[in-house]
Amino acid sequence: MTLLDGLIRPLSWINDRLLKVGRGIGVVAIAVMVAVTLVQVFCRYVLGNALPWPDEAARFCMLWMTGLMAPTAFRRGGFVAIDILPSLLPRRAASLLNLVLLAISLMVLVFALQIGWKEVTGLGGRFASASLYIPTAFDFSEWHRVPRSWMMASILVGMGLLVLVNIELILRNLAELCSVRDLPTIPQANTQGAE
Repeated sequence: MTLLDGLIRPLSWINDRLLKVGRGIGVVAIAVMVAVTLVQVFCRYVLGNALPWPDEAARFCMLWMTGLMAPTAFRRGGFVAIDILPSLLPRRAASLLNLVLLAISLMVLVFALQIGWKEVTGLGGRFASASLYIPTAFDFSEWHRVPRSWMMASILVGMGLLVLVNIELILRNLAELCSVRDLPTIPQANTQGAE
């Protein structure tokens, strides 16, 4: 019992901090995504000349927003709508079912983490975006295309955070099966006004 409590508390503290930072960055990514989409709409429909970069910039932001916001949704139980069956089962049976589902999820997430690593370090990560450039000199005289690996790193970061959350949830379900009380609560996420 003490071992479970000793594992859950620090992991819960780490997840609280990482996910809070992730939500903040995710909100910025949403704002940038909306801004570049509005720029594209204005240029395409008002000026009649679509720009090449806003679509790719919006996709970049969307991937990072998803990678950083999904772990919070998963931790709060906002991912899977399999709520009816556990609510019909006795408490211990529901915890056991959740434990089995989380174990299966962990296997899938570890596999996805490996895919994310391959996307960042493999052949695809060596290419660059088609139309998204960043300045590489302080005087803005040199611009280079954004590496594709920067975009794909969102998969790696998102899956890493999801694995951490999944491990915490597995430990919490084990604690519930062992009748451990007084665990730190999972805070309701402050979504920075993005709702």
